[in-house]
Amino acid sequence: MTKPGPTPTEIRIRRASSCLEVDFDDGLQATLPAEYLRVESPSAEVQGHGPGQRRLVAGKRSVNVEGVEPIGHYAVRIRFTDGHDTGIFTWAYLHQLTHEYESRWQAYLAALAVQGLSRDPGRPTSKAAPPRFSGRQRHGA
Repeated sequence: MTKPGPTPTEIRIRRASSCLEVDFDDGLQATLPAEYLRVESPSAEVQGHGPGQRRLVAGKRSVNVEGVEPIGHYAVRIRFTDGHDTGIFTWAYLHQLTHEYESRWQAYLAALAVQGLSRDPGRPTSKAAPPRFSGRQRHGA
């Protein structure tokens, strides 16, 4: 039997800053921007149904987390203010998103630029700063 990966000990919605805060049992603490979670949703709408079907999601700068629903003991469904609610974020995927934030976010911004799309709905391109993120290990954990 394989050992399960890190699991959250606490998940908090921070609507004022449009973030989801996640504390993992391995000491990792993350503040994940809602926009980042929305554009990296594990849903078929974003990821597709197979290899090479990933869809670039633009215009989500102002999206926020509306709610979080537990799915068994392994994941959460995140409901976003744009109505998207079909992504099931496993603990492993949330942990991965925390560790890969910088590279994934830069790849997303580059893809938007190549496609002439924007983080803002109805605007051509945006060179604005990325949303606030923090992922850090607790000292003494």
